[in-house]
Amino acid sequence: MTVKFIAEISSNHNKNIERCFKLIETAAAIGCDGVKFQLFKIDQLFHSSVLEKSEMHRNRKEWELPVEFLPRLKQACDDNGIDFSCTPFYLEAVEELKPYVDFYKVASYELLWLDLFRKIRDAGKPVVLSTGMANIVEVERAVQVLKKDIRNIIVLHCVSSYPAPLEECNLQAIQTIRNRIGGITGVGWSDHTVDPFIIQQAILPPNYADMVEFHLDLEGDGVEYDIGHCWLPDQAAKMIEYARLIPAIAGHGEKVPAISESPEIVWRADPTDGLRPMRGIR
Repeated sequence: MTVKFIAEISSNHNKNIERCFKLIETAAAIGCDGVKFQLFKIDQLFHSSVLEKSEMHRNRKEWELPVEFLPRLKQACDDNGIDFSCTPFYLEAVEELKPYVDFYKVASYELLWLDLFRKIRDAGKPVVLSTGMANIVEVERAVQVLKKDIRNIIVLHCVSSYPAPLEECNLQAIQTIRNRIGGITGVGWSDHTVDPFIIQQAILPPNYADMVEFHLDLEGDGVEYDIGHCWLPDQAAKMIEYARLIPAIAGHGEKVPAISESPEIVWRADPTDGLRPMRGIR
């Protein structure tokens, strides 16, 4: 079992290309298989009535990723040996991303927007989609659009609250998605908990997540860090290191002595007198 780890940069790049490079380098260094950015324009993300009334939403203009960063981000990912992915939040973004992304990622909030799925399907690249706030019928509908032409689709169970309450994670939904939805190549978990126990449970049987996505920041200065759903590098490195050990920890299932026990075997109580070590080495 090999789990892919994707570091969600989101808007923690702070619109700074050097910070983008550092985030990519850090993700690679801690063991990630890819990074994911977001490509949105505020005036195409929120209705004008929201922007007129909410200064908070207007201020998210500063969270936008400049389109001109894309070729340099892709090159940085190639240089670090990891995948580059990005979420399109407007239809034209699909074409803007096409020359650069190794796979598209669709956010939970866009799951009902089937025109976006059709546009992504026509681009012909692998797709990962998150399913926060969705029921299984809504997930099936989105996958149905994609799988007409896309053969590589990964569906991530997700809880879209920031941070997500542990008692609401419902990790068994990973297995439900796998059993219920045909035509997909993998299932996983998009994390908003910042809890290594949740990652462990997502990966272990019976869930067997194929992919884990988590939000990454460098030092707590990213614009999204204070919301409470982002991992720092040291936290994430330990989580990934442990996760890589899970197949070995789960083991082969036979009840036989472990290799590390070999020196101790002869120090068991001898069955003839109950004393240690075995008679053969006394």
